[in-house]
Parts: sequence; C-alpha cells; structure tokens
Amino acid sequence: MPPERPTTTCGKHLFREMLALGAGDFAAVLYWTTFMRFLPIFYTDVFGLTAAIAGSILLWSRLGDGLTDVFIGVWADRTETRWGKFRPFIIFGCIPFAVVGVLTFTTPDLGETGKIIWAAVTYNLLMILYTTFNIPATSLLGVLTNDPKERARLSSAKFFFAFSAGFVISIGLLPLVDLLGGAENPQRGWQLAYTIVGIVAVVLLMLNAFGVTERVKPTPDPEASLWKDLGFLLRNKAWFVVLGTTLLWILFIALRSSVSSHYFKYYIFDGDVEKTLTFLGLQFNFTSLTSSFFGVGQATSVLTVLVMMGFADRFPKKPLFISLLSIQILATASYYVLEPGQLGAIFLLEILGNVGGAAAPVLLWAMYAEAADYGEWKFGRRTTGLVFSASTMSQKFGWGIAAWLGLQTLAWAGFVANETPNEDVRQSLVELMSLVPCIFGVLAVVVFLFYPLNENRMRQINAEIAERKAVA
Repeated sequence: MPPERPTTTCGKHLFREMLALGAGDFAAVLYWTTFMRFLPIFYTDVFGLTAAIAGSILLWSRLGDGLTDVFIGVWADRTETRWGKFRPFIIFGCIPFAVVGVLTFTTPDLGETGKIIWAAVTYNLLMILYTTFNIPATSLLGVLTNDPKERARLSSAKFFFAFSAGFVISIGLLPLVDLLGGAENPQRGWQLAYTIVGIVAVVLLMLNAFGVTERVKPTPDPEASLWKDLGFLLRNKAWFVVLGTTLLWILFIALRSSVSSHYFKYYIFDGDVEKTLTFLGLQFNFTSLTSSFFGVGQATSVLTVLVMMGFADRFPKKPLFISLLSIQILATASYYVLEPGQLGAIFLLEILGNVGGAAAPVLLWAMYAEAADYGEWKFGRRTTGLVFSASTMSQKFGWGIAAWLGLQTLAWAGFVANETPNEDVRQSLVELMSLVPCIFGVLAVVVFLFYPLNENRMRQINAEIAERKAVA
C-alpha cells in the first residue's frame, strides 16, 4: 500500500479556515488584551483593590487556571463527537464565558471583604471558562493540516486576527468606557463595555467552531492512558524547549504589559488624569495617549504579521525567532533612559519592539504543532490537546507571576491608587517597563538555542508518520 499523502487543504478551504481560525482568536484576544493591559488598573483604580491584593488575585487565579488547562487538554484529546474533538468545547463554552465576563467587570456595592471575594470568584470562574473554549480553539491549529507551509500560513492568519483584536481593544476600550460611563461612573462604563464585547465574542466563536474541519486524526491506541500521555510529553524534548521559551517570553512581555497603564498614568502624567501633553501638535490626556500608544503597537503587530504571512514559510524558524526577539529586547531596554516628555521616542520604541514581538507567537505556535508531530513520531501517540494545553498553562503561570511581581513591586514602593506617586513608585515603573523584563527575554533566547527541529527534519517526520498510518 502506498504511503498516504500529507493531510492538507485546498486553497478555498485553507482561506475559509484561515478566517474561521482567526475569528476565534479575535474573540479570545478581546479579553486577553484586557487581562494583560487593563485588568490591573481596573482592579486598583476602578474596582478599588490595593495593588498587593489585586496582584495576589491575578497570581493565584492564573496558577490555578493553568492546571485547568491540562485537564481540558486531556479531556479534549479523549472526546469524540460528530463535531470532532475540539469544536464542541467552543460551541458550548462561549455563552457562559461571555456572561461571567460581564460579572467580572461589574463593581458590586459591597464592603472591602465582599469586593475581594467577588473579584476572586468571578475572575477565577472567567479564566476557567476561558480555558474551556480557548484550549480546544488553540489546538485546532494542530489538526487542520500537517503540511508545514500551510501551518505557517494558518498560524500567521491566526495571529493577524489576534493582533487585530488587540488593536481594537487597545485603542477603543478606554474611550468606550468613558463614553458609556463617563468620569462620574466608570464602573458602569466597564460593565456595559463588556456586555458589548461579550456579544461580539459569542458570534465570532460560533463562526470559528462551524468554519473549520478537523482532518489530522491520531493513530488509534487502545492502551492509551493519561499517565502514558504525560510520560510521553515529559520526554518530548522539542516541546520542553518551546515550553521553556514560551514561559520566559511571557514573563518578558507580561511584566511590562501589567504595569503599562500605570506607567502612563503615574509616570508620564504623574497621577493627574486632568493633565494634557502636546504631541505632534495635538493635546493628549491619559485616556487618549495611552490608547494611542497601545493602538500604535498593536497596529505594528498587525502589519508585521501581514508581512510574515508572505514569507514566514521561506525562512528557517529558529534564526528568524532569535533575531526578531533580540530586536524586541533591545527596544524594551531602551525605555530605561527615557523621560516623561520624550513621547516621540516612547512611540518609536513601541513600534520597533512590536516588529520583533509580533513574530514570536506566530513562530512559537507553529513549533508547538511541530512538537505534537514529533511526539507522535517518537512515541506513536498523538496528544495535540495535551501539547497545547500544557503550553498555555505556562502562559497562565507567566502572566500570573508577572502581574503579581509588577503590582507587588508597586505596593512595596508605596503605590496608592489615584494619588500623586512618590519617587520610588516612579522609578519602579521605569524599571518594570525596561530592564527587569529584559532579563527574562535574554533567558528565553538562551533556552531556545536548544530547539532540536528544523524544516527538513519535520518533512522526514511527517513522511514517516504517513507511512505508519498507511501500513496500519
């Protein structure tokens, strides 16, 4: 019997599935960008938590939810329905997620203890529901095709939509909150804003679930068990290297993202939201300047991924990843020497950093799919959901640790919400936006040097897998 051909899609289906895969990522990143950039300042400046308590809630919630990732991944790998393995989680998980999202951004009329409990319960539940649909949605990349070039295109499209969602939230969320709630009632503004976001997310996730086809099927293994799967995963060198790289890269970007809104409010504007600064002949307040800064960065990411869609499959992933991440590290470190009035340099470095930073997740997620292939080739068992879920667990851990470290550092420096910062707070914000995260970025490059796969090796691996399936 001749070996079966690689599982690929025709051009029409590939384009349709690029759009569908992108719709799911657009929905997820509407929330994820908020978790990164706005949730810390929402909890401290709107909801009314101290920086230390907010950081602790974000840390423990994300650590606990990271463990949920593995459970969902294992569950998805063992699911068989007429919709496939992964799509049912998206279909039935998106509506409860959107409802809890509104509750998370609702500020209840409770005492201090009651508000802490409300924040902890709603955010924990929100992250569990986020995991329920996002792990399967992420795992789809590994089962639509096993062709390396098609995966590179799908991954590029996925992150084009992801960064587009980041742009929408970055530039539009704070103005939308102001529009719906005004300065007099920001709590209502946040609640209504996430009612709108939730409706949009549900529509997009349904388009995601019903717009793709799961083609790459695992080889049947009647002796499969959770412990065997975990054993295979822990012996998968390619996965371990990408996992370590991801964790360190997340710490790198999440540390500065967690305090970036605070950086503008309390370093650039010195805690005065009524203050305006002149830039490019225009007057900017905290809301407009912060939104513009985030928006310019995300727009750069979108354009970078668009360019990568045309050439990502033409260059070896390993040197490309190291080169672009090095650019991001150098741009980030340069923030250390900037003064509050150097807005041109601040925006220029954000553009430069996002040229490098936008490429990293595109390449990493394509390499997670390679790690799933490598595991099937080496151990005879494909665990796509487990590979991706254990990997997103590292992201949750990274975001939780980074948010806790950033907010705890501000608390140690004497930060008090909505008050003029002292010099220790200002210096801490500068360091958290520059030198401190770069330590993790450099470590990410060092770890990634040990990645064992390349394009030629992956072609050999997939050919051997196809031959085994044909014989079976």
